Amino acid sequence: METGAETIEKREATRTKFKILSAASGAHFMNDATQSLLIPVYPLLMQKFSLSFTELGLISATYQITGSILQPLVGLWTDKHSMPRLLPLGMCLSLIGLLIISVASQYLWIIVGAFGLGLGSSIFHPEASRVARKASGGRFGMAQSVFQVGGHAGSACGPLLVAAIVMQRGQYSLSWFTVLPIAAMALLLWIGRQEAVLGETNVHIAAQSCSTPPKGIVLRVLAILVTLVFASSFYTSSINNYLIFYLTHKFNIGVQAAQVSLFLFMFAMATGTLLGGPLGDRIGRRYIIWFSTLGAAPFTLILPYLNLAWTTVIIFVAGFILSSAFSAIVVFGQDLVPGHVGTIAGLFFGLSFGMAGIGAAVLGRVADIYGVEVVFQICSFLPLAGFLAMFLPSDRKILTS
Repeated sequence: METGAETIEKREATRTKFKILSAASGAHFMNDATQSLLIPVYPLLMQKFSLSFTELGLISATYQITGSILQPLVGLWTDKHSMPRLLPLGMCLSLIGLLIISVASQYLWIIVGAFGLGLGSSIFHPEASRVARKASGGRFGMAQSVFQVGGHAGSACGPLLVAAIVMQRGQYSLSWFTVLPIAAMALLLWIGRQEAVLGETNVHIAAQSCSTPPKGIVLRVLAILVTLVFASSFYTSSINNYLIFYLTHKFNIGVQAAQVSLFLFMFAMATGTLLGGPLGDRIGRRYIIWFSTLGAAPFTLILPYLNLAWTTVIIFVAGFILSSAFSAIVVFGQDLVPGHVGTIAGLFFGLSFGMAGIGAAVLGRVADIYGVEVVFQICSFLPLAGFLAMFLPSDRKILTS
């Protein structure tokens, strides 16, 4: 029979700490808003430094591959040694990277600044994602969605901020946005002090995923999830890095108008992310993953052949559907390998960064040789990888293996 203290402990374990979760999401907003200032400023950098698409792709590759390599290692370390006070350090590195880009007078210094942004992101995501899961009260999908929607909302703000300010006032005005990482550092210091409130994930919650499925199932499922993240990240990279150039070239519109379209895609990503996690908790993460990846395919396939108005609409729809899977993928992986929350978060966040970086470099070369429209025609087939989701086991089978 449970004692009164045990009952209170169990009730506390299953209570979602929304204040901490909201703070983590807010910090994610400011982190990704800082990161998202880089890509929308590419037209300005391209003109000022006479860069090719390949050179722009190398900037993205530096930023995103740096984050990709380090995130799983940071996650592995923090699984063994909880270090929420490490979070402000990551934000400080992002601050330095942004400052370097704002004053860079040579292409090499832009690369160095991009490296700083990637390094900061690699420290932030695994540990912040682990804090969000610990604050979830067992509603893991919902918590990941709330955490990630902050990041997507921040990413959506980048194109608007650049269009409204940086394109008008020049490269140095990027330094004005250092207020974002500074505010995030203050918020993350508060989160670090709340670590004692969270404690470790209690036995009542951990019992939901206390056993590990057979190694063969783990490897097969991880391989499928990795493939789906690869396809989604590669496609998203084509939009993030080259949508502005695609729209200005194909439809002869201004850069600022094209940046608004990029904002709409980012906003759709944020909205889809917010819904995907809670729906995964309710109806099963396998179904959300399947719907999200494969469901976007009809829209991505027709996108390269539409006029401007329909292109804007379909970009929004594709972004909404495609983004709803990532929260479900992260939690599915964390349930699959219990006790490695930070490692799995680092793996998938890092993979999404890495694939986006590789995609930016490869697609930049394709754009230089064949034109930016061919990039969108090739990438339109990537969401068809969603057919692999039919080979995922059910959520219940993962939790009871």
